[in-house]
Formats: sequence, structure tokens, C-alpha cells
Amino acid sequence: MSDKKAILVIGAGDATGGAIARRFAREGYVACVTRRSADKLEPLVAQIRAEGGEAHGFGSDARKEEEMVSLVERIEREIAPIEVAVFNIGANVRFGITDTTARVYYKVWEMACFSGFLMGREAARVMLPRGRGTIIFTGATASLRGREGFAAFAGAKHALRALAQSMARELWPKGIHVAHPVIDGAIDTEWIRENFPQRYALKESGGIVNPEHIADLYWQIHKQPRDAWTHETELRPWMEPW
Repeated sequence: MSDKKAILVIGAGDATGGAIARRFAREGYVACVTRRSADKLEPLVAQIRAEGGEAHGFGSDARKEEEMVSLVERIEREIAPIEVAVFNIGANVRFGITDTTARVYYKVWEMACFSGFLMGREAARVMLPRGRGTIIFTGATASLRGREGFAAFAGAKHALRALAQSMARELWPKGIHVAHPVIDGAIDTEWIRENFPQRYALKESGGIVNPEHIADLYWQIHKQPRDAWTHETELRPWMEPW
């Protein structure tokens, strides 16, 4: 019988999600990564395999219940038991309140909260019979406080935080570690480099977050002993005005 274990990363982009998948793959986990477009996952999957790991990419819309149910069932049936599930979808947009349409608000909630619920529920369903597993929801500054222009994003991230808290209270006693790390700061991404060059210039002095260091934190959370589990922790650069 295979002793393989899988990590499912929902929202495995070119920065944080990809770094998490690579980190766990280096530890022997099968990296199952998703984006809405499977083609965009090819470089990440190829990199993991080139480094000696096992990876599978899936085109999947995490907002669709039937797709999330099918994805988890397929991984469990064809690849390996899901030991770790990470929700890492963004949806950070900025609109003044009177410019925030109902469509924008609902779409941001779907992406940053509802899809997290679907992943968390399906991961819990397969982990509960085994009595173990780790479910991690990536939080942000907007998880803790709202700011002007971020009514939609902050509302969704606050709700995701509440989901993580509720799941932790329910699932911790049953052996499943639910955590909500808050990444409070700009992350080293192509988007930050192109849109905030002054902020990106602080990279060499540690002014923006290295995705590899986020991935290290997620690995540490997963490996924590049950008598010293973390639910929420905050990670930020030294210069972040928190």
C-alpha cells in the first residue's frame, strides 16, 4: 500500500502558492496545484518535477461546488490522501464604496471566502475519518482591519478568518490542525514589481515578503506537535507600519 501524502494548494500562483507547493514537494509530498487555467500551472509542475518531486496540475474554478467536490475525490482516488490543504486565492481589488458594484462585491466574496469554505469543507470530509490533517487559509492585512477602498476585499477576508476560527474550534479536537496565517505586507511578486516600484526597491533590505519564507512558515505550522498548535500568526516585514 502506498504511503504517499498529498498537499492541495488552491490558487497556486507564481509566488506564494507556488512556493508552498515546492516546499512541501521537497519534503516528499505530492503537490496537487490548481488555478482556473491549467496551462498557467505548467511551469510550476515542470519545476517541481525537475527538482525530483511529484506534481499534478488541475484547471479548476474553486467557486464551483461540483468542481471542488470532484477535484478532492479525484486526488483521493487517483493520487494520494490529502494530508494538507492550503487556500491561497487573492482577489485584492480597490474601489471606492460608491464605485463598488454588486457584481464586484459578490465576485470578491466568491473568490476570497466562499471558495475557501468549499475547499475547507471537502478537505475536512476526507481528513476526519483519518483523524489527522492540516488546513491552512492564507490571511492578509484586510483580514484584521478594513481600509478605504477595500470594502469588498476586507469583507471577504474577515469572513474567511471567521470560517477558519469556526473550523479550528470544531476540528482541532478531532485531530485536524486549522490555521490562519496573516501575511501583513507586500509580497515579492511581478505585480508588486510592476505597480509599486518604490516598494519593490525595498526588497534587498527585507522590506517585502519573500514567498519562500512564507512557505517555510506553512511547513512549520504543519509540523507543529498537537500540544503546541498555532491557529493565527502574523508575518510582516520589519518596516510594515502595523
